[in-house]
Amino acid sequence: MRVSQLLNPTLREVPAEAEVISHQLMLKAGLIRKAAAGVYTYLPLGWRILRKIEQIVREEMDAQGGQELMMPIMQPAELWQETGRWEVYGPEMFRLRDRHEREFCLGPTHEELITDLVRGDVRSYKQLPLLLYQIQNKYRDERRPRFGLMRGREFIMKDLYSFDRDPESLRVSYQKMYAAYERIFTRCGLTFRAVEADAGAIGGSGGTHEFMVLAESGEAEVVYCPACHYAANVEQAECQPQGALRVPVQEAPELIETPGLRTIEDITQTLGTPKSAQIKSLVYQGDAHLYLVLVRGDREVNALKVNHLLGGLNNLQLAAPEMVEQVMGGSVGSLGPVGAPPEIQIVADQEITLMPRLTCGANRTDYHYKNVVPGRDFRIDILGDIRMITPGETCLKCGMPLENARGIEVGQVFNLGTKYSQALHAVYVDEHGKEQLIYMGCYGIGVSRTMAAAIEQHHDPDGIIWPAAIAPYHCIIVPVNLKDGQVAAAAEELYRALWAAGVETVLDDRDERPGVKFKDADLIGYPLRITVGAKSLAQGGAELRVRASGEVELTPLPELPSRVQTMLQAMIEGELHA
Repeated sequence: MRVSQLLNPTLREVPAEAEVISHQLMLKAGLIRKAAAGVYTYLPLGWRILRKIEQIVREEMDAQGGQELMMPIMQPAELWQETGRWEVYGPEMFRLRDRHEREFCLGPTHEELITDLVRGDVRSYKQLPLLLYQIQNKYRDERRPRFGLMRGREFIMKDLYSFDRDPESLRVSYQKMYAAYERIFTRCGLTFRAVEADAGAIGGSGGTHEFMVLAESGEAEVVYCPACHYAANVEQAECQPQGALRVPVQEAPELIETPGLRTIEDITQTLGTPKSAQIKSLVYQGDAHLYLVLVRGDREVNALKVNHLLGGLNNLQLAAPEMVEQVMGGSVGSLGPVGAPPEIQIVADQEITLMPRLTCGANRTDYHYKNVVPGRDFRIDILGDIRMITPGETCLKCGMPLENARGIEVGQVFNLGTKYSQALHAVYVDEHGKEQLIYMGCYGIGVSRTMAAAIEQHHDPDGIIWPAAIAPYHCIIVPVNLKDGQVAAAAEELYRALWAAGVETVLDDRDERPGVKFKDADLIGYPLRITVGAKSLAQGGAELRVRASGEVELTPLPELPSRVQTMLQAMIEGELHA
């Protein structure tokens, strides 16, 4: 490809709309252009990168026996109504009606459609296991699209679905995909961790893992153990209870006036009570019920854990302050479990029971209780791990301190069990002639998000540094002066020789200053750059520069194709074993 013929409109200024580095650099490097909020056009270089990522994904899916198909983007509401997700999926689903008033959605995911396909065409145990996948656009009406391709309303995703006879066979399929994902992200040159996570709207009774590319701009926080490789999303990570040994407390609860004190910090500063000796009380509402949720004052409530402990409610959320005051008798800053109404269930973190005496709100505005003892002074209806973990806590697997990092979710694997096969009656006939429910898994990769995540990890002040395996082109040739016939001829000959050697090469044949060409080459992030000038030709060669390291070597012209091949192979192997 010649740059003069390439649609690659680079920018010098950072667009005001771009908040994270990947969004900034994709716009500056001419990889994407915005069509609407959260919707982008992929320009030729950006599309080449996406196709390379897709090819890696295809190769690894096919290697595990995956079969590629293509399902419709527009899905009928009836299938979603069969599983009950039409009502509960939420406002992120794009919904529409045709001229006959039939309801459809633009697919945010395809569990219903693929299960319907299989229930119609799979009859016997002899047809299982089955791995079916597609690479396709998905649509989610994000409340606030942002960060470019990281949180868009239209995005490219690979979704594979496994169909098995039983839990044991499903575990085999799950491990196949887990291992394949490790290879995919390694081949893409990414540093990542697989972390335990929550299944969210996809659901399922089995485990799930998110594959997180580690980057400062990541929306998710993960904790991990450097000793045993345990890792989890902070919302999913199990917590080890910490607290003092219980000792008998003789003092009765003491009611004290606390005018104007509304927060844990206020109580600490005014009364000198440590945060760890206070109860943080929050009222949640879900499925027409109220729950008083208790954690230590220095902890944060993990709403996902609360919801799991309660059996999975559809709409768990903090109750409105007006409702809280009406039911509890005091304002939000004065809540506590002592004397809580019997119709409200009290859900407590397991650490609450380890504290010998506590301070909490009295359910009376501007009053608190001191010397409160769990069990003696208030009841606990449901006890469990409902708090957020913090870095430095003990790893439950090996006892070492946990560390934290930020991550970008690029893939997730789900053990669905029989959630969808039961709802849609997807069954097979076993060797004994009996109908059995099919066990399912689903496995997604954000292809467009993977491109953005690669930039978040691989860039410097000059621009993108593409891993060789997914770079739009491997090498760019920059002739210093095209008016010099010898320079122009050498660049052209080298361009043809590199393509003949299988090296994807760009020739910058624009009538521009060398500095402009160098800046664009660094901005776009080609792994290798060859500079052809009169000075280097006088020495019998051209300058070969590595984008990642900045190393430059003068290489004889006849040796350049084989030298470039060797360097690219070393780069790809280095990415595989990094």
